[in-house]
Amino acid sequence: MRLIISLFFPWLTFFTIGRPIAGVICLVLQLTLIGWIPATIWAVYALSQYKTDKKIEKALSQRGA
Repeated sequence: MRLIISLFFPWLTFFTIGRPIAGVICLVLQLTLIGWIPATIWAVYALSQYKTDKKIEKALSQRGA
């Protein structure tokens, strides 16, 4: 679901993953037509990093328990 959000509303993705300052910067970037594509790429990349971080945290918490 977040991937769809990151394609249409890139700035909203940052708010859903807990990065509001990046969301505001992305919104400013998205307001220009030229900036829409970089904003989308940035949002998809940030989402993939967020998912990777969550997988690492889960693996480390299972290992330590």
